[in-house]
Parts: sequence; C-alpha cells; structure tokens
Amino acid sequence: MRVAMVGTGGIGGYFGARLAGAGHEVAFLARGRHLDALRSQGLQVRSPLGDVHLPHPRVTDDPTEIGPVDVVVVGVKLWDTEQAVASLAPLVGDATAVVSLQNGVMKDDVLTRTVGAAHVLGGVCYIAATIAEPGVIEHSGSLQRIVIGEFDGTRSPRVEAFRAALADAGVDVEVSEQIERSTWEKFVFLVGLSGTTSLARTTIGPIRSTPRSRAFVHDVMDEVVLVARAQGVALPADFADDRIAFVDTVPATMTSSMHRDLEQGHRLEVDWLSGDVVARGERLGVSTPANRAIADVLAVHAQGSDR
Repeated sequence: MRVAMVGTGGIGGYFGARLAGAGHEVAFLARGRHLDALRSQGLQVRSPLGDVHLPHPRVTDDPTEIGPVDVVVVGVKLWDTEQAVASLAPLVGDATAVVSLQNGVMKDDVLTRTVGAAHVLGGVCYIAATIAEPGVIEHSGSLQRIVIGEFDGTRSPRVEAFRAALADAGVDVEVSEQIERSTWEKFVFLVGLSGTTSLARTTIGPIRSTPRSRAFVHDVMDEVVLVARAQGVALPADFADDRIAFVDTVPATMTSSMHRDLEQGHRLEVDWLSGDVVARGERLGVSTPANRAIADVLAVHAQGSDR
C-alpha cells in the first residue's frame, strides 16, 4: 500500500514507521530540524513494543515529489490543519482515501470542505507518542490503536485494505460502522482530560481524587455530550458518567499532550478542543460554561511562549 504521512510527529512518525517496517511504501512530509534529521540520520522509533529504525525514509517537504497515493494520513497539530490540507492536492488521486488521526472533531469538517466527502475516511487514534528529538519518536506505554470507518457505515474495500495494512504492521486496528460516534466518544474524554490537566497543571490523579475538580471534569465532559447530541450524534445522555468511570481506571500519572505543551511553552490546541465545544454550543443553543472557562483562561497561553 502507498501511504503518505502528512506530519511526521508522534502520530505520523510512529504509524508511518510501523507501516514502512512491514514493507509498505510510505512517504513522510516533514519540515525544519525534524526534516533535516530524517534526511541525515533516518527515522527512529523507540517503543516498548519494539524499536524501529528507517535509515533512509522517503521524506520531503514538497507533496509534488510524492504524487498520488492510496491513503493520506493527516497527523499535524490542529492549528496546522488548514495549511496542511490545502497542500494535499498532489497526493490525492481519483481513488485516494484521506484520513485524519488528529485530535478533535473539527478536522473532518476541514477535510471534507477541502478534498471532498468522497475521499474522506473517519479516523481516531489512541497513542502516547512525541518527538523526543529531531528524527526520534518516543512511544510511551503499549497503547497504539487506530479506529477507522466510512461515514456512511459501509465496510468498503478501501477501509478493509487500510485495516489489513495496519494489522500487518502490528497496529491494533478496528473498523467502526459508526465512526462519527467513535470520534466524539474520544472527544468527550479528550476535552475533559486536556482541559482540566492544563488548567490545574497536574496529572489526572489529583484532579479525580479532589471532589470539586472531579465534579468539574464531569461538567466539562457532559457539555461535550450535550453538544454532540444536539448535533445529532447518538451518544447516550449519561455518557459523561461512563467517562468518569473510565477516568478512574487510568494511571494517576496520566496527563494530556496539551498539558505537556503548556509546560514546555508550546502552542496549545485549546481552540480546537474546549474552544470548539463552546463555538458549537453557541450555534446549537447549548450552554457550555465549564468549557468556556477552560478556553478563556488558557487563551493567555494559547500561542505559547516559545514562538
């Protein structure tokens, strides 16, 4: 399978390396120091599930050097989505599938608007992976799961082909017949985790064990559920209760990538997480005060201090 990874950070670097290691034809789009390191020393993935080193990956910052592929995987930070998606045309042929493994739900709106609904697959990924240093991806833990699916619920040949390629690469992969719901299910938890760990500047352990902050997490997630249901997504009315129960099962040391970005002075994805919940709530007539508090307070740090 020919695959183009748009973004070679934690998502694109990890899953692209796994696919390439299994013999698939993978091209990586990268930039800056990371691109230079990939060209000079290759792509290295350090993982408890086994390291991967691609000494000579196909890497570029110019999509025209790659050409049409079978699957385009978008894995850039959310603020780069518009720019990245605008550059996809050289990668997209008549039968190309485009799937975003980014955070949030806005991503699929951008893809559909730019490349057309016929090309877009839904995608959700669960992984803790970051760029440890230019050219090196660090995977923490054993979780490396992808959920994909057609938005109309069909089990299409392109979904099956991509599923088979990921499974062949050793990735835990699932096909969902309700991929929009699957995307929102992750969004509910992600918004709660990212917003509260960033606002409190701590891991989930102290937050869930403090009654007032625990109640706040529930409120944050419940607002996402209310927005989803108002938008027509079939989440159960008590889904926030389910997510709070899940919060109790994760390690107390768990945090979010947005909290890590905040601590490191990087730009934040808050406008595409809690901020998106607020914007959708305003359009749908759903009150979202907890998410507004997160978006408004973190606006102070949203652009990062390292820019």
